[in-house]
Amino acid sequence: MNQPLALTRAEIFPPLTPTVVRKPFLARWLAPLLSAAILIAALWQLRSLDVAATLHLVPRSPLFWTIFAAGYLVTPFSEWVIYRRLWQLPASGILALLRKRISNEIVLGYSGELYFYGWARKHATMVGTPFGAIKDVSILSAVVANVCTLGLALVSWQSLGALHLGTDAKVMIASAASMAIPSIVTLAMRKTLLTLPRPELTRIAVIHFVRIVATTLFAALLWAAVMPTAPLAWWLALATLRLLVSRLPLLPNKDIVFAGLVAFTVGRTSDVTAVLTMIAGLWLVTHLLLGATLTAVELVTMERTK
Repeated sequence: MNQPLALTRAEIFPPLTPTVVRKPFLARWLAPLLSAAILIAALWQLRSLDVAATLHLVPRSPLFWTIFAAGYLVTPFSEWVIYRRLWQLPASGILALLRKRISNEIVLGYSGELYFYGWARKHATMVGTPFGAIKDVSILSAVVANVCTLGLALVSWQSLGALHLGTDAKVMIASAASMAIPSIVTLAMRKTLLTLPRPELTRIAVIHFVRIVATTLFAALLWAAVMPTAPLAWWLALATLRLLVSRLPLLPNKDIVFAGLVAFTVGRTSDVTAVLTMIAGLWLVTHLLLGATLTAVELVTMERTK
């Protein structure tokens, strides 16, 4: 009588196998074309920006620059941690994620995801469904950001009323609460919309939450470093507005939009407006210079390796 064969753990739980990457015309030229778009957009916007005037207003304090650098790098670093586990992303992936952020900021919202997908297909060890992973990470980022925005709006609703935005603070909170609807729908349909295993989704959501808290904290610290006498309530309300602006889809230069919104609500002659405009200009200068440098180097390197 034949005895049943014992199955090994590897046979019961087969490991994920790397995705076989083919290189059709679109995949081969996707990253270069988007890199060129970043470079062109950076050079075009740089020509109309008064860099000298912006830098003249910047504090020389090492503390300011330390906070600025930390706030700038926390987003690409958090994404590198996510994709490092998913795809064994190499250390050079941090540069690609920097270009991803810059593309979203100065070209078009979510164009960075397209660039990063093209780059990762050639440089990372992809497993599972690569596009599905990027989709899941983006959806979870939106869900967590919506929840954080609503929570901060509830905490700072009195401060929002002091900004005289032309509407009642409760109406603004109700508007912010409407962002929870797509988040609830996403969670309810997660088995249909999301492809990664539940433990990975939980880990990614936690990383997004830490990233949003860190970026909001660094932004408030950056403002406070320039204007230490301003009340905390102001920074709390402005942090809420900044998060609300960041949730607007397909909108580049969101820090500039945020500074313009503050100028409209509190007046262009306000010291707070001047500080936020200076910092927004500094963000843009950094995006442009770093984006132009990184993409120019990438394009030159690709020419040499052909």
